[in-house]
Amino acid sequence: MRILIYGLNYAPELTGIGKYTGEMSSWLAARGHDVHVVTAPPYYPAWSIREDYRGKLYRTERVPGEPIVYRTPLYVPAKPTGLKRMVHLFSFMLGSLPVMLREMFWKPQIIFTVEPTFFGAPLALLVAQATGAASWLHVQDFEVDAAFDLGLLPAEGLVHDFALGLEEFFTQAFTRVSSISQKMVDRALAKGVPVARTILFPNWVDVDAIHPQPRDVANSFRRELGLEDKIILLYSGNMGAKQGLELLAPLARTFEDDPRVHFLFCGDGAFRPQLETLVAHLPNVTLLPLQPFSRLNDLLNAADIHLLPQRAGAADLVMPSKLTGMLSSGRPVIATADHGTQVAQVVEGCGLVVPAEDAPALHAAVQQLIDDEALRRQLGAAAREYAVEHLGKEQVLLQFERNLQNLVLGR
Repeated sequence: MRILIYGLNYAPELTGIGKYTGEMSSWLAARGHDVHVVTAPPYYPAWSIREDYRGKLYRTERVPGEPIVYRTPLYVPAKPTGLKRMVHLFSFMLGSLPVMLREMFWKPQIIFTVEPTFFGAPLALLVAQATGAASWLHVQDFEVDAAFDLGLLPAEGLVHDFALGLEEFFTQAFTRVSSISQKMVDRALAKGVPVARTILFPNWVDVDAIHPQPRDVANSFRRELGLEDKIILLYSGNMGAKQGLELLAPLARTFEDDPRVHFLFCGDGAFRPQLETLVAHLPNVTLLPLQPFSRLNDLLNAADIHLLPQRAGAADLVMPSKLTGMLSSGRPVIATADHGTQVAQVVEGCGLVVPAEDAPALHAAVQQLIDDEALRRQLGAAAREYAVEHLGKEQVLLQFERNLQNLVLGR
């Protein structure tokens, strides 16, 4: 199949959407499909274009056996406020316009568009219409809904109604619409997408690469940081607005006098400078930069408990990409999510779920797992079992490939 993948984020970004789109594209190319990718230079989660990608507006990457990758320019704000985010997303659509129009002559059979950014949806549909290609929208984040809930767009009025109307119009125009959790697929249905056009396409984890390490084996992070005898609570991933990370510093402060406990915060993003300030004087907190994939398994296994904070209202708009690795590492997860949300449904049985932005409830859950090693082991084993049964990379991508083939064949 000739597959054109159009999305803002891509490898070598180490976290979030770029990681999954990069792995998916490489997997399809290795299966013998002809894959082109139109994307931006890597900038996330640091909100700064990587140094080796600066100085050239457009570039083409050709590696044997890999997709052909076209990098297009965009505006990346150092401090991504609401308006600047909108300009950032729109700039990618403008920068990618000439490349997408040129790709019409390649005659793709499928145009696979990743949201964010939804600004690219009209362009993807235009190219699909011009070439007779099937169009597929894959929703990693419902960015319009998230923009309302996080205060980036007004929650009512003309702008609100206009944004929702445009989103529904263009979403319903795609041949297929997929998302990464059943709750998010249900949200697509609520926006008017016919059930026959919707598909569940979850994020995945390489369960062989991310696997539990025996606890009697020395962990490189524990050794390097001098934390061999500590109970470590780990947050690792993007440090942005929707993560609810403002809960972490007060949480760590409540355990400052417990010599058993240490907090490890690892990642990058717009909220990191603020988090650094909040924990600057806490001796039980270590901050680390984003780690390469080669060290990810060691990092995740350094944890006794994984922390997954989320802001209220975000748990069904986004499914945290970091959760797959947490579960596969065989460690329990404490998530802040409202009852009945997709995040809560996944984590229940693999960890503890407390109401979003409820600091006392979060403290109580942490205290419970700190004091109960047997429960930590039980929940960690359940987390690993869930990852193997539901999130394995090969089984998820093989089903995705079958769905692509059915789409091309008109079924």
